[in-house]
Amino acid sequence: MNITKEQIDELNAVVKVDISKEDYQDKVEQILKDYRKQANIPGFRKGQVPMGLIKKQYGKAVLVDEVNKLIQDNLNTYLTEEKLDVLGNPLPKQQDNFNWDSDEFSFEFELGLVPDFEVSLKTKKSIPHYKIVADKKMVSEQVDRVKKQYGKLVNKSVIEKGFEVTGTFSNESEEINRDSTIELEKIKSKKALDSLVGSKVGDTVTLKTKGLFKEDYLLPSTLGVDREKADGLNIEVEFTIQEINEREPAELTTELFDRLFGEGTVSSEEEMRAKIKEDAEKQFEQQADQKLLNDVTERLIEAVKFDLPVEFLQKWIQTTGEQPLSEAEAKDEYEKSEKGLRYQLIEGKLIKDNNIELQFDELKEFAKGFIKTQMAQYGQMNPQDEELEPIVMRVLSNQDEVKRLSEQLMSKKLLDLYKEKANLKVKEVTYDNFVKEVYG
Repeated sequence: MNITKEQIDELNAVVKVDISKEDYQDKVEQILKDYRKQANIPGFRKGQVPMGLIKKQYGKAVLVDEVNKLIQDNLNTYLTEEKLDVLGNPLPKQQDNFNWDSDEFSFEFELGLVPDFEVSLKTKKSIPHYKIVADKKMVSEQVDRVKKQYGKLVNKSVIEKGFEVTGTFSNESEEINRDSTIELEKIKSKKALDSLVGSKVGDTVTLKTKGLFKEDYLLPSTLGVDREKADGLNIEVEFTIQEINEREPAELTTELFDRLFGEGTVSSEEEMRAKIKEDAEKQFEQQADQKLLNDVTERLIEAVKFDLPVEFLQKWIQTTGEQPLSEAEAKDEYEKSEKGLRYQLIEGKLIKDNNIELQFDELKEFAKGFIKTQMAQYGQMNPQDEELEPIVMRVLSNQDEVKRLSEQLMSKKLLDLYKEKANLKVKEVTYDNFVKEVYG
């Protein structure tokens, strides 16, 4: 077997694979002998079928199969040994009047080559690196929520603003009959508020569902209907009042601090506010980091220029999918995927140039941290290593989980690289301003 390469240009090449009879004959003959031993053909005893008949019936198929295996194995080895970075897979060139009855065969494959380019993280224009701060207003609102959440309910006879009211929502035609508790401060409709304030236990108030709450997600759970039905629901419901309560804010005591933050962590309102600010800003870091990843990605795609073997890639897309595409469809698919392909190549270059690797021990520790976070959400704050070890190994035995965690760990390593070397400018903003700037 002989494999040679013809360089068409910097991004395209053709590889020619020449196969002689000596390359495949022994293997084909052995397979046909095995077929003969197992063949069941009427008129012949098992194992006694003439070899000529076996060759006539199976010879061509075995030959084609073995030649294709030879091509695949040796072509892959050739690309590796020659250190050829290719895009997609080699595409066989169409050969008219190909003769499988010949003893020697020649095949040609088109290659799309990875372009040669450099990546500098020092872009001309700086990239904003958001530092989201929890301002006094946000911290105070959180303190108020805590005091309210852990406060006590005091039964009242007449509804006033800020109270909580429990009752039954009903609408016979829509089959609504639901006991729910509503907080008046979450009511958006002024007309609904006016109807509720001053009412007593036993009274029935008619409320319109459209625009009833400040947050849309409250309506489905309050009425006991699914989200699709609640979306755009514009009906009247009867609300029969069963109970009226005022929630008195909890006092900020050592007992409450220990309950919220762990024993001895916080001992005063001032420390509580500092802790809330610290915890909130840690959570904000994840959103700021994701924004930074997105921004650096966009900037690099814009700044790093290189050509791609467009014609080859469109042909590859056209012929290698589950269903063949037309030229127009393949062109459309290429245009959709070009941006992602460019960043994939840029990312690969960054990983190679900066010697970024994923070690198993690193992945194991990363998985352990991920599991700890999940366990903390269910109240298990400090699991022991002996408890974590079997969970980690079970997770890492799942290839889909390994792939997902590896991608997340690589993103973290790239993020660390960007923070160290990219042209970043720290921009301190409140969370509200961050949302306005990023999401509009």
